Amino acid sequence: MLIHTHDNGFDHRRASEITPRAVYEQRRALLRLMAGGAAGALLASWAGRQALAQQVQPPGRLAALPGARSAVAGAVTMEKPTDYKDATGYNNFYEFGTDKADPARHAHTLKTRPWTVEVEGLVARPRRFDIDELLKLSPQEERIYRLRCVEGWSMVIPWVGYSLAELIKRVQPLGSAKYVEFVTLADKAVMPGVNGRILDWPYTEGLRLDEAMHPLTLLAFGMYGELLPNQNGAPVRIVVPWKYGFKSAKSIVRIRFTEKEPATAWNKAARNEYGFYSNVNPGVDHPRWSQATERRIGEDGLFARKRKTLLFNGYAAQVGQLYAGMDLKKFY
Repeated sequence: MLIHTHDNGFDHRRASEITPRAVYEQRRALLRLMAGGAAGALLASWAGRQALAQQVQPPGRLAALPGARSAVAGAVTMEKPTDYKDATGYNNFYEFGTDKADPARHAHTLKTRPWTVEVEGLVARPRRFDIDELLKLSPQEERIYRLRCVEGWSMVIPWVGYSLAELIKRVQPLGSAKYVEFVTLADKAVMPGVNGRILDWPYTEGLRLDEAMHPLTLLAFGMYGELLPNQNGAPVRIVVPWKYGFKSAKSIVRIRFTEKEPATAWNKAARNEYGFYSNVNPGVDHPRWSQATERRIGEDGLFARKRKTLLFNGYAAQVGQLYAGMDLKKFY
């Protein structure tokens, strides 16, 4: 599949193709009811924000980490957020085990203070950041993103953080830097999964520099208005909403800028199954899972229907230009 360019650089999809149809039509109906010139538009915008604010309430489990509503294009989906108990109890974090409940069961052993992140490689200002320094480096924002797992399930999660670009700009990548590698903690004393051979530890992931610099790429410290739970990648992780979930490295201890494409954990484990890019694409199936549809966690009733998966997880209008002219079946 090719992304074709036009005079404007990218053939943007219609809003009805980017947003799930039911949500899109509900939004249109609400806007028609509120239509009445500028006042109606302002009222509709306010009502949408209020509805989301009522949906996302801090669960009161961890320290509060409020974030201002983000102004980044595409950063706030209007879809209903997944319940906190599902988002924190159904996870892939193989350092703590392979069962979906293992991270919540075992991650209490993870100590997130003190914590530092080493930024190194092809940068003019390499340095070590303390977690509290990172928390204050840029204003925190709330981003409500779709999350799509390569296994065919999805969630909607309100994250708290800021664009990774804010950190990248401070370390000043050299002209030779083309990629960014992320390294997760691998501590056998507190992470029972690291004692196994499922992956080549530590867990590593990577992005092209332009992907890392995209404003939607989030350096996240919290979710649901609170600090990240251990099982969700505390104290700091990245979230790349247009890629499959395994691309979003958790519990990061090192960020390295490189000239060559970094080896990534799942790509090393099964190159034919997990490509470097791993953009969400309903037209490119995984050998074991169809990517055409997805099961939304929390919508598991007897008559629940699977949702159609959207190209780039619904963020095509924001990120499609990054892959203009690329064969997305070859560079999966």
